[in-house]
Amino acid sequence: MFSLPTLPGAAVTHTPLPPHAPRNYSRTPMNVYWETTRACPLACRHCRAEAVLAPHPDQLTTCEAEQLLGQIANFGDPMPQLILTGGDPLSRPDLFELLAHARSLGLRVSMTPAASAALSREILQQLQAAGLEALGLSLDGSTPERHDRLRGVPGTFARTLQALAWGRDLGFPLQVNSLVSAETADDLPALYELLQPFAIARWSLFFLIAVGRGQQLQPLPPPQAEALMHWIFECSRQAPFIVATTEAPSYRRVTLTERRGQGVNAASAPAAAGRAWGIRDGHGIVFVSHTGEVYPSGFLPLSAGNIRRQPLLDIYRSSPLFAALHDPRQFHGRCGACEFQAVCGGSRARAFAATGDPLAADPLCAYEPHSLRASA
Repeated sequence: MFSLPTLPGAAVTHTPLPPHAPRNYSRTPMNVYWETTRACPLACRHCRAEAVLAPHPDQLTTCEAEQLLGQIANFGDPMPQLILTGGDPLSRPDLFELLAHARSLGLRVSMTPAASAALSREILQQLQAAGLEALGLSLDGSTPERHDRLRGVPGTFARTLQALAWGRDLGFPLQVNSLVSAETADDLPALYELLQPFAIARWSLFFLIAVGRGQQLQPLPPPQAEALMHWIFECSRQAPFIVATTEAPSYRRVTLTERRGQGVNAASAPAAAGRAWGIRDGHGIVFVSHTGEVYPSGFLPLSAGNIRRQPLLDIYRSSPLFAALHDPRQFHGRCGACEFQAVCGGSRARAFAATGDPLAADPLCAYEPHSLRASA
């Protein structure tokens, strides 16, 4: 099902990642995702936000958004990276004002805009001049038919490829996000080939979580997901860009065991897994909604508070929900018994979507922990 494309024989080197100070993920997240607005001109079948054309009447005002940016900066050094998402951030008329304010606070900012008619080369140039450091775009199919069927608007495929070309020419570090589901998995090798000319920095494969409109789609069964992760590992060894996963932390187990099997020092495995060692929903990641609700991630819609009433730093460090998610020893089932829990911990979002318990086992993972095998 998953045949790895053959690359030319030239040796591949990855662009070194910028240095960063050591980070305690129970104290400071690596990434803060801010859902700037629910408004979006697309109608994606897997949209977590169930975005609509109009902004929510209670979305954060400019003043409240600036207060949020200050709260993010209050985490201190090492500062989290801010990812502006949505909806479509370009639907906010104060976007450039907020970007300038974020930069004045010392925040590093990236953005995932929708590939709509509002996204142009000129807009990207303006965003770059305002301090935007990196750009993320979604590509879920290797053909217009496959991609546009998921995005709900004809022409989105062509606009995404055009935006990737603009971003490459302007020198943006580019990340491409691609959905992994039963409907898309067979197309990933072709999509991998399609991405070769765009000089992207990172290809992130997002394993479906059944939330929002994503409940219309089907996830991969665990055996197929496991096979795909081994394909991703082999792909990552040859690709001219970083290949990583989102909402599939068990890929770190696959990476670690593969590298051990090849005699590679396990200490280098975190870099191979895209610097995400130990990060999971609510631990290294925090998500702030368009109305200020604070979630462990955009795919785990369980609020721990609201930045209008309590500082983000306090919610992340001290709320009962985040405190539990910071400690994998509190996880249940196979994830609680697994010897890989510190580096993986399972998708807390998928556990919640499947069981209503964010501390339950991740149903995507096919691995049987040693302790459970010994007691069987």
